[in-house]
Amino acid sequence: MVTRRTVLEGSLLLAASACLPGGAAGRAEGAGKRSHRLWYRRPAAEWIEALPVGNGRIGAMVFGGVDAERLQLNEDTLWSGGPYHPVNPQALAALPEVRRLIAQGRYAQAHDLANQALMGQPLQQMAYQTFGDLRLSIPGAVSSAQDYERALDLDSATATTRFTLEGTRHERTVFASPERQVIVLRHVVQGPGRLDLDIALAPAQEMRVEARDGLLVARGRNRGAHGVAGALRVAGLVRAIPEGGALTAQGDRLALRGARAVTLLIAMATSFRRFDDVSGDPDALVRRWMTDAMARSYDQLHREAVAAHRQLYRRVEIDLGDDSAAALPTDERIVAAQTRDDPGLAALYFNYGRYLLIGSSRPGSQPANLQGIWNDSIDPPWGSKYTININTQMNYWPAEVAALPECTEPLVRMVRELAQSGARTAREMYGARGWVVHHNTDLWRATAPVDGARWGLWPLGGAWLCTHLWERWDYGRDLAFLRDVYPLMRGAALFFVDTLQTDPATGFLFTSPSLSPENAHHGDIAICAGPAMDQQILRDLFDQTARAADTLGIDDGFAAQLRDLRARLAPDRIGAQGQLQEWQEDWDAQAPEPDHRHVSHLYGLFPSQQIDPDETPALAAAARRSLEMRGDEGTGWATAWRINLWARLRDGNRAHRILRFLLGPERTYPNMFDAHPPFQIDGNFGGAAGIAHMLVQSRGEDIHLLPALPSAWPRGSVQGLRVRGACTLDLRWSEGKPQTLTLVSAIDGERTIRFADRRETVRLSAGRPHRVDLTRLRG
Repeated sequence: MVTRRTVLEGSLLLAASACLPGGAAGRAEGAGKRSHRLWYRRPAAEWIEALPVGNGRIGAMVFGGVDAERLQLNEDTLWSGGPYHPVNPQALAALPEVRRLIAQGRYAQAHDLANQALMGQPLQQMAYQTFGDLRLSIPGAVSSAQDYERALDLDSATATTRFTLEGTRHERTVFASPERQVIVLRHVVQGPGRLDLDIALAPAQEMRVEARDGLLVARGRNRGAHGVAGALRVAGLVRAIPEGGALTAQGDRLALRGARAVTLLIAMATSFRRFDDVSGDPDALVRRWMTDAMARSYDQLHREAVAAHRQLYRRVEIDLGDDSAAALPTDERIVAAQTRDDPGLAALYFNYGRYLLIGSSRPGSQPANLQGIWNDSIDPPWGSKYTININTQMNYWPAEVAALPECTEPLVRMVRELAQSGARTAREMYGARGWVVHHNTDLWRATAPVDGARWGLWPLGGAWLCTHLWERWDYGRDLAFLRDVYPLMRGAALFFVDTLQTDPATGFLFTSPSLSPENAHHGDIAICAGPAMDQQILRDLFDQTARAADTLGIDDGFAAQLRDLRARLAPDRIGAQGQLQEWQEDWDAQAPEPDHRHVSHLYGLFPSQQIDPDETPALAAAARRSLEMRGDEGTGWATAWRINLWARLRDGNRAHRILRFLLGPERTYPNMFDAHPPFQIDGNFGGAAGIAHMLVQSRGEDIHLLPALPSAWPRGSVQGLRVRGACTLDLRWSEGKPQTLTLVSAIDGERTIRFADRRETVRLSAGRPHRVDLTRLRG
C-alpha cells in the first residue's frame, strides 16, 4: 500500500537522485525532438492501440475517442485472492525419492511424482486485475470529427486528444500524478459550442457505484481465485470539477451540460498493506488523495507531475541518426520500418522503454509485472504475474544503464518480502536454511513451485533476483545499500549450501530437482539435475555474495565456504554440435523444440559476464553456435534477449537485424507495446537495454565504447548512460568511431576505456567531468 510516508520517501529518493551526474537539467534542451512522441490520426479501436500513463502505482490506457472516450484503469495492488501459503505438505517427505529417480535417469517417474507431491496447492497463483473503466460520452454527437490527432508525449508523460466537432475544438489531456496519487483528465472546448458530457465508472470488480455531489464513489471487494477467497477491500473516487455549466447526478453517473471545461480527478486504492496484511483503509486513502489534489489547480497538478517525471526521464538523451520518419503516424511508421532503416524509431523505442519503467515502477509501488501496470482483464495471460525465470528480471535490465536506479526500489522490496515467505518454503519443502522462490510469484509473495513439474520446479528464481541487488551496488557503489541487502544475498546462497547435490562420479555439485526454464529434454519432460543456467546463476550468486562480504569486511568464513562450493559447481560444457550444452547431458539436438524461445543456458553470456569473447573464447564461440541453432526470431521478450546476447558477442549488425524484427508489426503493437504475442512489457524493457548495450558495455572498472555499433547507426550521440563504478558518460560518434567522451564519476578511481582492441586508462575525481582524449583510441 502506498502511504503518505512511502510517497514522501519516494519523493526524497527522486530528489536525491537528481545529483546523479548528467542529471535532468542538462538534458532539457534535447527533449523537444520527435523521438519523444507517439502520435496517431485516429482513435484507438482496441486496447493495444491505446496510450499508457502511469505513476508507478496507478495507471490508465487512454483510447482517445471522440464522442465516447474510455480510460481503462489499474491499481497495482488489485490482485485476486488474499494471503495464502501454498507449500505442499507432502513435499519434504517426497523430495529424496524425486532426487533418487532423477539420479537413476528415470525422468518420467520423477516428473509424475513431483506433480503428485511437490507442486504447490493451489497449483496456480493469483492474478493481477483491472479496476475497470472510466467512460465519457458526448450525448447527441452525430457529425464526424475533423483535424483529429492523439499523441503521447514521453517527455511530459501526457496523453492528448484533439479534434473539431461541429465547429468546436476539443482537447483532452491525461496524466498520472506521482505526488498526489491521482489520474487527471481535463477536457476543454473552444469555439461556439459548449461541453456536454456523461461521466460513468464501469468497475470490473464486485463494486457498487454511487453518484453524488460531483463525485462517483465506488466501493467493493476483489475476486477470489483457485480456492483462495478475495481479501481486499477496494475503493475508487472520481471528482468532476466543471468550469461553467451544470453538473448533476443521474443514477450512477454524472451529467455535465454547457461547460467550457471540466477536470476529472481519479483516485483508486485497496486495503493491501503488504503481502501478509490487508488491514488498510482504502476509503480513507482515496479521500485523502482527492482532498490533496483538489487543493491545487489543474495547472499546478500538471506542472508538478511533469517536473517529477522529467527529473527521471531527462537524465538520458539519445540520437541514433535519421528521425525523418517521425512525420508518419507511429502505427504507420512501425510498418514502414520493415522496408527501410529508421534509426529514429530505435531511439523512440529506447525512450519509450524508459517511459514505461518510470510509469510502472517507482519507490513505494509494486514492481513492474508481466504487463507493467497496464492490464484490461480479470484473467490476463499468465496472470500478469511476476515470472522470475526471465521476465521480471528483464523488466529491470535497463534500470541501471539508463539511469533509473530508484525505479528498482519496488524490486528490491519484493526480494526482501520473498526472503520472508521463501524462508518458510525452504524449511517446509526442502528442510533447508535460507530462502527460496521458484519460477513465479504474485502480490502475496507465494514461493512454492506452481503450474506443474514441466514449468514450475525451478528453485533459482530468488537467486537470479539477488544478482539484481549486486547490479544495483555495482552501478552505484553505495555501501549502505550493500550492507542493507547483504542478508538477502546471504540467505539465498545459504539455501543452496544446504541443498546442492554431489555427483558421485565426478564430485561436481549441482541442483536437483530442477529444470532448464520451460524447455523439455525428452518429450514433455523437463525435470533434471544441474541444468547449465542453474550452475551459471549460482556462480554469480556465490561470487557476488562472497565479494559483498569482503567489501563489507564481514562473514569471512561464509565467503570462503561459498568460494569453495563455487569451484566445485559443474562446469559449462560444449556439445557435439559445437553448442553450449543446456543440460549436463548433450540433449540439445534431441530436444523437441530446437528453436525454443528461452535461451536459459546463455545466461552466462548475458545478463551475466561469465562468458566473454576475450576471456573465454571457446565458450563464447559455443554460445554463438547455440544462438545460431535457436534462430533470431522468437516471442517479443525472447527476441529482445537475443539482441542483448548478440551485442555481448559484439556483432552489431546481427543485433540490429533482430532489433528491426522486434520493432516491426509482428512484435510491436501500434501503441509500441511489445507483442509476445499477446502483450508482455518485458520485450520493451529488454529491447531498450539491448540498444544501450550496443552503444556501451562495462565490466568492473572497464568501459567498452561502441562494442556492437551497427552500420545503420554510423553517427549519433548519447548522454547520461550509466556504467559500473558509479559513473555516467556522454558519448558522440561519427563514421563508426567515438569522437567525444565525457565521464562523471561519483567516486574517485581509475577507469579503462576501450574501443575495438585499443585501451586507455584515465583517472577520475568524484563529481568532476572528465573529457577523455580519444586520439589513441580512434587509431
